[in-house]
Amino acid sequence: MIVEVVDAFPGHIACSSLSKSEIVVPLVTSGETKLVLDVDSDRAGDFGALDQQYLEQIVALIKRQHFS
Repeated sequence: MIVEVVDAFPGHIACSSLSKSEIVVPLVTSGETKLVLDVDSDRAGDFGALDQQYLEQIVALIKRQHFS
């Protein structure tokens, strides 16, 4: 999930008051969320499809190494 502007996202809980945008990639196995990769930026709209693609690949590597 890409959150372009965290202040506009209902219910968002910021890890830092400097956080302006965020990308979140969960690792789900057997229907259970095992971890969440959460990256924040101090700039609004800082994440895009390429970021999502690579972070999803990182999560897939973690899943193969630790949850297979």
